[in-house]
Amino acid sequence: MNKQTVPWQRANTDWFRNAKWGVCLHYLADFAGQKTESELTADDWNRRIDAVDVGQMASQIVGTGAGYCLITIGQNSGYYLSPNKTYEACVGHRPSRCSKRDLVAELADALNARGVRLMTYLPSSAPSNDRRAIEALKCTPPWDPRPLGFRPDSFSLAQGVDDALSEFQRQWEAVIREYSLRWGTRVSGWWFDGCYCADRMYRREQEPNFRSFATAAKAGNPGSLVAFNPGVRVPVVSHSEYEDYTAGEVDSAFPVSMEINAGYPPLGRYVNGAQYHVLSFLGSFWGKGTPRFSDAFVIGYTRDCNAHEGVMTWDVPCGRDGLMPSVFRRQLVALEKGVV
Repeated sequence: MNKQTVPWQRANTDWFRNAKWGVCLHYLADFAGQKTESELTADDWNRRIDAVDVGQMASQIVGTGAGYCLITIGQNSGYYLSPNKTYEACVGHRPSRCSKRDLVAELADALNARGVRLMTYLPSSAPSNDRRAIEALKCTPPWDPRPLGFRPDSFSLAQGVDDALSEFQRQWEAVIREYSLRWGTRVSGWWFDGCYCADRMYRREQEPNFRSFATAAKAGNPGSLVAFNPGVRVPVVSHSEYEDYTAGEVDSAFPVSMEINAGYPPLGRYVNGAQYHVLSFLGSFWGKGTPRFSDAFVIGYTRDCNAHEGVMTWDVPCGRDGLMPSVFRRQLVALEKGVV
């Protein structure tokens, strides 16, 4: 029996369900969804990362009552808050845009010591504002790249690239595998953004595919939870049989219970076998702004999600020091008191 025919078993999500809710931090070199190249230098990035007080950051997260924290490793800029030799060898930036300090490992240790788990966020594609990385990793679709979130003028087509971006996928899985092996059980989950072109890239029998993607993420921790984001979907869907929980991204429309004959499945702990989970932002957008909801809404919606054995993640802005503004900390403390 080869590895493709061995039945896949999802990880146990009991701890996640029991956590009820957590916080997401978009700790990035620029801001979430930026479409232009960053003017930051590698030295600037390392100075910023080196200045973070991890103990204070962890204490603040724990003080909100959150059961876990989901933090970005990096996004569109190509600057990452953890070193990765595989990425450096593939891309070749000198100096590297991966920080020298492993902020993920340090934050994981600080949180785990306080009884809170750490989960990580990473896009499923090369950093869209780093042309060198896109081309070196061969993340250059021979089809319209806009559904992937890339500008058509952001790269030149690399030689030998197939429709599924197979060579890119193998390199990206190797990058993820290095992170996973280094962090081991210190990191409890992954949230992969941008899995928008699943039928082209992942939903197929031969590797690379969703299965090999999930396997890379679980290399250091087989019990780690994985989600693949298909984009904003209401009702929340499970994007793959190889994910353990739903990505659950929502923005202005929040899933609620409805009659099944209205075309919506009833809310419950699982969506096609994946733990039900919803992710949205408390500010005006991902990682920025002032609170857009009343405490009553945040508490009420979280409680409703939990009542269906679902899990709710709230994205909160944070500064360069990794700390959350007091207005959001106050709202999260109110949430802790309001969720029983």
